[in-house]
Parts: sequence; structure tokens; C-alpha cells
Amino acid sequence: MNSHWVPGNHFKLLENGEGYYPRVFEVIAAAEREVLLETFILFDDKVGRQLQQALLAAAGRGAEVHVLIDGWGSPDLPESFTQPLLDAGVRLRSFEPVQRLFGARINLLRRMHNKLVVVDGERAFVGGINYSEDHLTESHPQGKQDYAVEVEGPLVGQIQAFCRANVLAPQPTRGQWIQRWRADLEDDSSQGAEDNGAVAAFVTRDNHLHRTDIERHYRAAVRSAQRRVLIANAYFFPGYRLLRDLRRAARRGVQVDLVLQGHPDQPWVKRATELLYRHLLRAGVNIFEYNERPLHGKVAVVDDTWATVGSSNLDPTSLSLNLEANVVVRDVEFARHLRERIDHLMAESCERVERQATGRLHSFWIALRSMVVFHALRRFPVWAAKVTVREPRVVAMHSEAP
Repeated sequence: MNSHWVPGNHFKLLENGEGYYPRVFEVIAAAEREVLLETFILFDDKVGRQLQQALLAAAGRGAEVHVLIDGWGSPDLPESFTQPLLDAGVRLRSFEPVQRLFGARINLLRRMHNKLVVVDGERAFVGGINYSEDHLTESHPQGKQDYAVEVEGPLVGQIQAFCRANVLAPQPTRGQWIQRWRADLEDDSSQGAEDNGAVAAFVTRDNHLHRTDIERHYRAAVRSAQRRVLIANAYFFPGYRLLRDLRRAARRGVQVDLVLQGHPDQPWVKRATELLYRHLLRAGVNIFEYNERPLHGKVAVVDDTWATVGSSNLDPTSLSLNLEANVVVRDVEFARHLRERIDHLMAESCERVERQATGRLHSFWIALRSMVVFHALRRFPVWAAKVTVREPRVVAMHSEAP
């Protein structure tokens, strides 16, 4: 795995756009030396323009500002939005710019799905929240339920080195970013001075050496669970091995609770996930559907000691194709707080799926269809990898040469 466990970290959970945006914009705007930002979606709306102003404030103070957006997720930023950033010296880049056929975006596979911010090498943000109004639950009718964390401590050095490597190289190797992180620690030994706080790891997946690292962290935590596994995940269709681990945990007496989308932003997501319901329920896994708004979170807690927050869904695209980034935290206080927030969500806005509700899946033809679709989706990343062999590009959106 590409994780390097380090102690002495402090985490603050940020929930939804209301909790995330004011804090991250404040920290960016106050930057003095460097801002590194990666995001899948950046829109020219109220939230995007607030981010723009924070980035301009940092650049105006003399900070070096790098922004990497995904070309498919952020395809239509107008010149009126990008030009002020470029004029201020912001290094704006697009990961694998969008390709269109008859107006439709066609290069969906192998996207840069990270949501990362590092400011002055002292503070980082990791999670699943993009920069768009539909993450504001109080004002947007379809505001997404989501999570991020603010990080302080030596783990920030790992995240900073990873983002620095991404400025020019879309998929850095473990050696590249760990080497840079260690060099940064030598330059600033105060980053590692604390020996208290949470033990944590920054875990990424790419299409080279770290294809299964995030999934392996999930599986290790589920296999070691003694009391409870709690997963809240927007797009849930994991591979056979993780499904097997969840079923085995439930059968040995662990309380396994899944919080999944009941009111999805993309209806096909729920239909695909429902193919797994009977398989999981028969093993004793509990399934709860969040029905208030679309669920966009990618979080989990095991035994109130292990937790993860990040960009990775538990579906074929996140686990096998996209570039993803999570933090994994071993800390009772943080894990308990995250678990309490998910429990609150379950109590207030979720409906439990009962076994009898899946009776329609018992017919032979529906069972056969489920089996075919399940195995097709499970093998989809392998097929996709064979036809998407070209390396992705990072293209500068200013006068620099691509």
C-alpha cells in the first residue's frame, strides 16, 4: 500500500458545504506561500466564485497558487472565470481535457476524482466535497450530504508532496511523493515535532502501482472488526472480495450497517446497488437508505477506532479506474465523532431496508438478470482498462506550454 502511518495529527470533521466552504476559503485566502488545490468539479456559480476570490486573495499576497481540475468534471469554465485567475498568476491546469462527440462528453474513464487542498504546507483538506452550489444543503433543493476533514500535523507533508507531484505529473509514484515529503521534513523539522494526536495515513489509488490500496484498507478494517462496521457511501457496488468480507463480518456477529442512497442524484445508481441487497441482507448486513437528499459521502467507521474520509466511492470506477485520495485515521475521538454524525443521519433521515422488501428479486428471471449485471459491472474495469491505454494529460490553461 502507498500509506505511511504517522502520529501527531489533528482532524476536524467538516460536514456539507455549509461546514466546508467558509473554512477552506478562509484558509486559502490567508495563504502566504503556497496553495495546492485539486478538484473533480469546479463550477462558475456562487460557490465557485467564492473560491475564485479566495484564490485571488492568496495570489495577491504573493502565494504560489496551483489549481488542478478534472477536464470531464469541470468542462465549461468560461473565460470570464478563468482569466482573472490567470492574470493573477494562478497556475490553472486541466486533467485530461474533455473530449466531445456531437456535444456529449465521451472520455469518462480514468478521471482525476481527488478533492484536496494544501495551504502553506501547514494545513490540508481531504474529502468528497466539490465546488458547486449543489453541496449547500440549506439553500439547494438537491444539496448533497457529504463530508471532508481539515488536517494539521505531519500528515500534511505527505499530502503536500503528493499534490506538488501532481502539478506536472498526473500519476506520481510512491517514491516520488514520499521522497519529496521526507525532504520537506528535513527542511522543516517542526512538522514532526508532536508525538501526540491521531495516527493517520494518506492513501491514494492510481492506475500504476497503487490500484487497490484504498480497497485494501477497507478490507483490512472490516476483517479486523470486533463490534461494528459503519459505512456511508454514495455509489456502492464493490468487488467480490469486499462484499465477502462484509458478509463474513456480519456472520461472525459484527454489526454491519450500510448507509446508501435512497434518493440518488443518478437513478441508475440505486438500481445497480439494489442488485446486492438480497445477497447482503441474507448474511445479516443492515442496509439503510438516506432519503432526505442525494448522499455524496464516502466515509466509514470501524469499532470507534478506525475511520476514513475521502473521495473514493465503493464502486468500479473509484476502486478500479479513477484517481482517488482518502485519509485513514486511527483515533478514538475522531472515529467516535464521525460515527455519531452518521448515526444521527440514520436516525433522522434513513429508512431501513427489510428482507421482505426484496422479495421481488426471488423470481428466476430477476435473479438471472441480477447475476449478469453484477458480473458485468464487476468486470467492467478490466474491459475498460484494455481500451483506455493512453496516458492521461495535464494541460495548462494559460500561456505555459502543455
